[in-house]
Amino acid sequence: MSPTPTGRLIAAATGTDLTMTREFKAGIEDVWASLTEPERTARWFAHWSGEGRPGATVRLKLTLEDGQPESDMTIIACEPPRRLEVENIDEYGRWHLKARLEEAGGVTTLTFVHHLEPGADPGSIGPGWEYYLDRLAALVLGTGAPEFDDYYPAQREYYEGLAAG
Repeated sequence: MSPTPTGRLIAAATGTDLTMTREFKAGIEDVWASLTEPERTARWFAHWSGEGRPGATVRLKLTLEDGQPESDMTIIACEPPRRLEVENIDEYGRWHLKARLEEAGGVTTLTFVHHLEPGADPGSIGPGWEYYLDRLAALVLGTGAPEFDDYYPAQREYYEGLAAG
């Protein structure tokens, strides 16, 4: 399988925004639950524990990464079932992420934004988020999960080309 990269890089006041969208033939509440319930997020990205509310810090455990690394993530905004904004600062940098959901005609659209800091590498970050968001789609739709090797390094050149302008 060779998935087509969908991300865009958009200039922002504090760097660059990596933006991706996914559409789900599912209700907004179902997609929201897949973004926010720890047991469901663990199936496509990471398990989290703690108090899930704005201003709180939760403990994130990356379930698909070697060694299942853990870090703290701060919830900046949580407006069910439409908007989630979080931030993580660790040895890899600052990860400021937003998810916005809209539903129309039985289809829920997710707009995902990763605010990239200056010096961030879209060539490795972009394929990772493509993979994770396709895993989310597989969870919501009940289909088979994709393989990371289909995304990286295959999509690296696409994202490096976007960064080069």
